Amino acid sequence: MRRLRPLTEAECYARCYGGSADEVRVVRIEPRRPRMVLRISGEDLRRRFEERLDAREPIVEAA
Repeated sequence: MRRLRPLTEAECYARCYGGSADEVRVVRIEPRRPRMVLRISGEDLRRRFEERLDAREPIVEAA
């Protein structure tokens, strides 16, 4: 079957559920804002941690 035009979400809902009721509305939600802005990326943090580990003095075991 060939469609003449694409159906809207409201038209699809009406076809599936037999019309729209007053308590059902299609709403557009704004995208979420970032929770917090980080000053350093995870990769940079990992790299700096590795540098600190490599810069440590070797542990000398007492025999």
